[in-house]
Amino acid sequence: MLLHHKGSPGFGRRAAILAVAASLLLAACGGGGGGGEGSSAPAEFRIAIGIDPDTLDPAGQTTTTVQNIVDYMVDTLVDIDKDGKLKPGLATDWEVAPDGLSITLTLRQGVTFHDGTPFNAEAVKFSLDRVLDPNVTVPIRGSYTVIQEVEVVDDYTVRLHLSQPSPALMAALSTTMVGIISPASVEEHGNTYTNYQHPVGTGPYVFKEYVPGERVVVEKNPDYWGEEPYYDRVIFQVVPEAATRMSQLLSGQVDMIILPPVSDIPSLQQNPNVEVLLAPSNRTIYIAINNNDEVLSDKRVRQALNYAVDKDAIIQNVLFGAATKLDAPMAPSLFGYCPVGAYEYNPDRARQLLAEADVENLTLDFIAPTGRYVQDFQAAEAIAGYLEDVGINVTLRTMDWPTYVQNIQQPPDQNDLDLHLLGWAPGYLDAQQQMVQFQLAAHPPNGLATAFYTNPEVEDLLERASREIDVETRADLYCQASRLIMDDAPWIFLWYQSFPIVYSKDVTGVSYLPNEMFDAVYARPAN
Repeated sequence: MLLHHKGSPGFGRRAAILAVAASLLLAACGGGGGGGEGSSAPAEFRIAIGIDPDTLDPAGQTTTTVQNIVDYMVDTLVDIDKDGKLKPGLATDWEVAPDGLSITLTLRQGVTFHDGTPFNAEAVKFSLDRVLDPNVTVPIRGSYTVIQEVEVVDDYTVRLHLSQPSPALMAALSTTMVGIISPASVEEHGNTYTNYQHPVGTGPYVFKEYVPGERVVVEKNPDYWGEEPYYDRVIFQVVPEAATRMSQLLSGQVDMIILPPVSDIPSLQQNPNVEVLLAPSNRTIYIAINNNDEVLSDKRVRQALNYAVDKDAIIQNVLFGAATKLDAPMAPSLFGYCPVGAYEYNPDRARQLLAEADVENLTLDFIAPTGRYVQDFQAAEAIAGYLEDVGINVTLRTMDWPTYVQNIQQPPDQNDLDLHLLGWAPGYLDAQQQMVQFQLAAHPPNGLATAFYTNPEVEDLLERASREIDVETRADLYCQASRLIMDDAPWIFLWYQSFPIVYSKDVTGVSYLPNEMFDAVYARPAN
């Protein structure tokens, strides 16, 4: 249960914002931005998000908020439902060979890209080959490198030849990174093969406009192959401050927001003008520790950082209960999860480990985003305070999301960050994509394993798990790896968060997916 804590920092400011906002034009809070039946104006649906996109290239995606935008324009071969189960997308059927070394996909016919060119097997081959091309920046490529060849069997049949069995690959094909784009579009709209910022897919909406720091606008695709959405236009407004997002919703300036101030969720739940959806999430929140640093490469120091932070207190007093402490290097919703034990708050143990490592007067550079995760910078401030309590000097900074991503993705020889706060939400409910965070092959610039951690025993367990067909054996391999990872402490293991979505009561059809994505393509006026 989420509770108000009136003594918490920022309560008065948020309460004041809520009071002012609630007195505004609540009646204007719905209706999908005007338009629709009986109006000549186009029907608009406005969504306030916390960050600016760092890229609109499907292959370059690193975070679910931006993936949500791209998914309005670009379809994948398969999709997942609210339970994480696969369903057809651009592929209507698929068959895995008995030896697990190939997958044959039957493609949907009669589909066209937004530029009028046909969707077919050649387009699938082009898109997948591009994801596998080392010349293209694909931070989350690891799940797909098992694909050795994409064979065009005929216009509407594709066969994927694999280097080894990959039980998680079909689920991986549901993620934005392998969204299918028009091959012709890489030479249009200012796009290039390696710098692709105007997505042209087969999705229900067409790219219209991107104003950095302000908004992304998409318009309805009149030739969409699937169910027609209601709204003519969807506007994603970039609003970093959670309190501002909330006030915009309450005053009718937007129709839906994600990540409101968590301290105000109880008040929002009582507000008759809005609906609150507390969606489950598989996102783990953690502090990535630079395992390449001379001091931080000592496991005792990394363990000390874990013992120094009172995660329970931060969850209760800063996140207002909107998270659960990690007892494994992944969320419980993933296949392969097993509880291996959390780092409990023990500042004396932290000081003892620092002394054993002969560490004194340690100074750490710590960066954290604002507006990307639940109470992200506020939590970072509390974490910095706990580290200072055990004698560590901390310099904490924030920055806009595109700059943040650019900083953490620097290769090891150019990366001097000590600590950074990050969240990781696998695109499908399997430990495989979570565990890429602990593999050498995913170290920047090849991936987003930004802690630069590797352990040969862990690498072996994960490699075996990635090709293991037997379900119980595969789960046990991930459990063994989890125990080693938690002991090695490459992160400060924090929590997995909930995913609050708030929308006008005059709107219906808003839902969620289990990989921390909102599902509002088919939102429409409630009346």
